[in-house]
Amino acid sequence: MAAAALGSSSDSASPAVAELCQNTPETFLEASKLLLTYADNILRNPTDEKFRSIRIGNTAFATRLLPVRGAVECLFEMGFEEGETHLIFPKKASVEQLQKIRDLIAIERSSRLDGSDKSHKVELSQQPAAHTQLPTTWSANPSGLTQRAGSSERQLSNPLSAPMIPRSGTTGLYEVKYTYIPFNRGLLKLQHILKSTSLASVKNDNGVYSDMKRITMWRKKVTADSVILKVLRSNIQHVLVYENLALQEKALACIPVEDLKRRSQEKLSRARKLDKGTNISEEDFLLLELLHWFKEEFFQWVNDILCSKCGGQTKSRGEALCPNEDELKWGANSVEDHYCDVCQFSNRFPRYNNPEKLLETKCGRCGEWANCFTLCCRALGFEARFVWDYTDHVWTEVYSPSQQRWLHCDACEDVCDKPLLYEIGWGKKLSYVIAFSKDEVVDVTWRYSCKHEEVISRRTKIKEEVLREAINGLNKQRQVSLSENRRKELLQRIIVELVEFISPKTPKPGELGGRISGSVAWRVARGEMGLERKETMFIPSENEKISKQLHLCYNIVKDCYIQVSNNNQTISGWENGVWKVESIFRKVETDWDMI
Repeated sequence: MAAAALGSSSDSASPAVAELCQNTPETFLEASKLLLTYADNILRNPTDEKFRSIRIGNTAFATRLLPVRGAVECLFEMGFEEGETHLIFPKKASVEQLQKIRDLIAIERSSRLDGSDKSHKVELSQQPAAHTQLPTTWSANPSGLTQRAGSSERQLSNPLSAPMIPRSGTTGLYEVKYTYIPFNRGLLKLQHILKSTSLASVKNDNGVYSDMKRITMWRKKVTADSVILKVLRSNIQHVLVYENLALQEKALACIPVEDLKRRSQEKLSRARKLDKGTNISEEDFLLLELLHWFKEEFFQWVNDILCSKCGGQTKSRGEALCPNEDELKWGANSVEDHYCDVCQFSNRFPRYNNPEKLLETKCGRCGEWANCFTLCCRALGFEARFVWDYTDHVWTEVYSPSQQRWLHCDACEDVCDKPLLYEIGWGKKLSYVIAFSKDEVVDVTWRYSCKHEEVISRRTKIKEEVLREAINGLNKQRQVSLSENRRKELLQRIIVELVEFISPKTPKPGELGGRISGSVAWRVARGEMGLERKETMFIPSENEKISKQLHLCYNIVKDCYIQVSNNNQTISGWENGVWKVESIFRKVETDWDMI
């Protein structure tokens, strides 16, 4: 028919459209509608720049096109090219080529909407047309990712972990495997490594194994002395405590819910007056109020406890005491010894790991804070994750439906949505950051770093394939009883997350400072005071004193100070020419075409 006629010559063949047609009817119709919208916007407004770019992080693009077979390839065949954060239809691109691919998609879509029983498939020629440049494809395998372009292959190392999530409408699963990649061409690689596998079997280097054999193989890899694997097994069970309805009710009894809601509504009203188009909801403001209340009014940080005998100040002796039966009942496997020099009394400080007990004690360090705060989030109905950092810190992530993304929340610091705080502000050398919820485990390391290459060099504690298989195995067990709608929702979210992970990041105000929770000695010992700053003074030279002139200017392009009156002496870096600085940073725009 029409589509077949279009595909009768090699010049009309489109491997991308043919691949797109292999999707289910529902998936094809949804993806093709968005593809036609992108193409028609350009054809109707050929000189309007805003229609010639697609933001990679856009939710519609990330969820409706990115995981669909052939969809991204169609955009590349139309003439789109990948930038750092957007797909761009450059001025040099052929509008005729875009029109051709658009028409092929439209004909197939029209035939399906008309309910034709005949197959309208675009024929593939033996070789792609000479003027059509096919994108590089990526396939997932157990040892990493292999790039195929023509006859050459190149093995990539360091695949990272991500969950295995059931796909809606089938009995299959998406086994999401990804690796760190430079931002250029990253989107196409990510799209190709959403690999569908069946529930009954999984491929590895030795062939296809039954599900039971796969689980057995995974268990053999889980070694008893692996800290990270122990954390995975422990935390995936621990977060289920937050789902206890009776415990949530107990947490709600501690939270001034109505007062927090009133404050959040007032702030939302003010925000909407200032920005009528804001997508932030009342729930987002409620989360901020909960954070602030938790730190300022509810929980307390513990450095050294007061003596239970005389009330004097104690000091930790750095020794662990043996937990008693009651302490073990509340998960206190570690008990610190705090000694009072005044009355020579040894005080016990049990590190409780049960959030119910923490609702009573209302004190601790980051472990207790994150544990209890995550429970409070679940009690208020937020979807929350408990986040574990290998470099000894924990916090919470909360999902924002209005923003359609996970928000970083650190109750110790009373901060929200400042994921680069630890790497940039505190100076942490991150390696593994893993999030746990009732439905999934996710390696979220890349949200918290803008120095991915450095992070990869530090990920040496466990083989990446072992970590990936462990996370996928845990997710498979946890998600087997979920509904199809919930599985589809999780899949859409993880796709958006993966796009976020590979997108370039720039520190924001509030992410540049050191840690504020804990004593100064404790923060210094942990190396979390942030970057040291020294006050700068410009001292006039003898010639400047004689001439009574001090001429200093700052070059915003070269980011340097020039002391013109002193033979144009230069000082590089804006931060090296200030006395004190707070909540300010230099942002570099790299996507402007300027002369």
